[in-house]
Amino acid sequence: MPDTPLPPTTHETAVLARPRRRRRWPWLVLLLVLAAGAGGAAYWQGWWPFAPKQEEAAPGGRSGRGGRFGGPVPVTVAAAARTDIPITLDALGTVQPLATITARAQVDGVLVEVAYTEGQEVKRGDVLARIDPRTYQAALAQAQAKQAQDQAQLANARVDLSRYTELLRSNGTSRQQLDTQRALVAQYEALVQADQAAVDSARVQLDFTTIRSPVDGRVGLRLVDQGNLVHGSDATGIVVVTQLRPITVVFTLPQQRLGAVLDALGRGPVAVQALEQDGSIRAEGALLTLDNQVDQTTGTIKLKAQFANDDARLWPGAFVNVRMRVATIRQALAIPLVAVQRGPDGAFAFVLKDDNTVEQRPLQLGVLTTTEAAVRGGLQPGERVVTSGALRLTPGAQVVLTQPAAPAAAGEAPPERRRQRPDGAGPRRPQP
Repeated sequence: MPDTPLPPTTHETAVLARPRRRRRWPWLVLLLVLAAGAGGAAYWQGWWPFAPKQEEAAPGGRSGRGGRFGGPVPVTVAAAARTDIPITLDALGTVQPLATITARAQVDGVLVEVAYTEGQEVKRGDVLARIDPRTYQAALAQAQAKQAQDQAQLANARVDLSRYTELLRSNGTSRQQLDTQRALVAQYEALVQADQAAVDSARVQLDFTTIRSPVDGRVGLRLVDQGNLVHGSDATGIVVVTQLRPITVVFTLPQQRLGAVLDALGRGPVAVQALEQDGSIRAEGALLTLDNQVDQTTGTIKLKAQFANDDARLWPGAFVNVRMRVATIRQALAIPLVAVQRGPDGAFAFVLKDDNTVEQRPLQLGVLTTTEAAVRGGLQPGERVVTSGALRLTPGAQVVLTQPAAPAAAGEAPPERRRQRPDGAGPRRPQP
């Protein structure tokens, strides 16, 4: 009998069927690409069902003079005007008090009174603490008693000197005895002077038992409690007093700005502002001085400004943003900084024309500040430049003017959003 071929195994069947499966996916990918291309072409050509509604179509369609995405572009504008532009330098500074004093004990003894409250405002001479004074009162009394004793002996010696002087005239005594008495008087006079010095020293030691504030300022947290034994050699002290009014801010600037700062100081006082995080003014002061050398490690120079700080808004050790005015450009043609655009050929701005189209105008810029730009060429006073919406513009694009939205008052519901008609005929009715 002829040999009957055996049926293929499962593995062989899978191997034979694999090439057939591989032939299907290129066709699927090709169909997906064709479908995507057809959909894109239909959307671009405006074929149904991708065509926009009649009321939403741009007035010029694809051939109109709208922006990059069709239709007039909503923009805001600002007019170029002549104004004084302040030239300022910004830096980060550290608040430093004019004086920081650590009140320490100068004599040994028990702290019997703490006369301040933590965080209290004190004046110069106010009592902060007292040490037990009894030991030093006794030492003062002892020195005064010794002084009185020596003064009595000095008075007796002076009387004897006067008596010996009279006796010498009648040859009742010798000149040697008179000279000896004269030396004894001088000796007692020196003792009295030493006693006076001892009394003064004892009085100073007694005065040290009362600790007073040396400046007007604010006391910090209590470092030593009442009842503790304090010594003149203690390193911690009893309390720290910091002067807050006036106060200084130390900041640094690059050495390249040194010439502008010196020129400003030569013209008169230089105004300095301490700013909040949101840019608002926290305090106003004046430049006090600058360091006598440049830090060679960082290439910067330190400056110090002084502030009255009557409202204590500046706190010692805090970091603040500092803005210093070094010059002012008078009657410069200025536009908002947001209106300045950058391109391959340099700075430019979109200028609004009378027919509500924009023109791309190259600019020659001068000084730039945080909010304004001085224009030296390319604009005339009164010409309006686009301040928002410029990213959607092309030269000759049609625009429609809008106003920046004002923030809603507290508790007031936000106004209903309305869609502006492209032809400027008024608000569009909401779609059902």
